[in-house]
Amino acid sequence: MDERIHFFDAIESNKRKSLILMGAMLFLSFVLCSFIFYYITGEWAISVFISIIISAGYIYLSYNSGTKLILQMSNAKKASKQDNPYLFNVVEGLAVSAQIPMPEIYIIDDPSPNAFATGKDPSHSAVAVTTGLLKELNNRELSAVMAHEISHIANYDIRYMVVAVAVVGFISIIGYFFSRSLLFSGGGSKKGGAIIIIGIVFAILAPIFAELVRFAISREREYLADANGARLIRDPSALASALEKISKISSPVKNANPTTAPMYFSNPLKKSAIGLFASHPPVEKRIERLNRM
Repeated sequence: MDERIHFFDAIESNKRKSLILMGAMLFLSFVLCSFIFYYITGEWAISVFISIIISAGYIYLSYNSGTKLILQMSNAKKASKQDNPYLFNVVEGLAVSAQIPMPEIYIIDDPSPNAFATGKDPSHSAVAVTTGLLKELNNRELSAVMAHEISHIANYDIRYMVVAVAVVGFISIIGYFFSRSLLFSGGGSKKGGAIIIIGIVFAILAPIFAELVRFAISREREYLADANGARLIRDPSALASALEKISKISSPVKNANPTTAPMYFSNPLKKSAIGLFASHPPVEKRIERLNRM
């Protein structure tokens, strides 16, 4: 007989894994930024100092503007309690249970059932649901999905994902800049051929690695939110039922894209990416874990 998974064990395990993955991402962005400025200045001390300033500034600006940008990209409109009383009551009750402030609620006019949470922290957060989610799920399943999203907020997953998006974008930018600077300099450098080769390889591989790490973070946070969401409503089977129902609908969310896809409850692109390139864990595995709780 399968050993049953304790809610808090699942939560703590996934928190540790996510911290390691996020640390790897931040370290990678810092190293790549330091490398490009070393190529320009020839001084490691100056390069490290500049990298700290630029990395911190970019991530800070992205972090503070990320929520608004994500909601705009998703074409999410602020919901009214008058038009969506049940949704507001569910979210408010779950927020109280999770001991966080009531998040803002947004509606995305899209027939594909899905939802996501975003924000800087529990005091500055929002949940967005598609009209398809409100139509396709029953009240029990809707409550389970909202518990999953509230868990993302309470666990600070929203902060992880906003920072992850910023770091991946930053790594891609500086990797591209480094490659172009080598091209225009003709490949000659007083630092030596070996340094140039290492830099080129790093600039090419770093964005790919960063994207893989972001997907890995997303997969781990989904398991964590499943565990904590099930704990909030004490009904893992309701969340499993919602997952199964959503997975059978093949239409993608129209305004979702590879940048925002990892934030959704279920893969909104409906593409068959697997393994390291998947933004979400396999639905079957998520359902299996929920059934063991």
